[in-house]
Amino acid sequence: MAFLPMIPCGATVMANIELRDLHLVKKALAISVLVLERQNGPHESSSDRLDMKLLLERLTATEELEYYLKAARIAAMGFPPEMGG
Repeated sequence: MAFLPMIPCGATVMANIELRDLHLVKKALAISVLVLERQNGPHESSSDRLDMKLLLERLTATEELEYYLKAARIAAMGFPPEMGG
């Protein structure tokens, strides 16, 4: 059994995410933002949505952002945004 090293409470740890893993993180964030934008009512989490959207914007170049938002719509709704719905 492998043990993970102890990380002091309050320590900042940054993961080095590259290539395919970074693509998956960006896509997951875009899908999460889309789902949270559509959520209303007592379980709405606008702070999570805003934080995820800001993180996606920091990780994604301006010209890539629309690609990830479109991919999120296709993944969550099953069709591209041009088809409506």
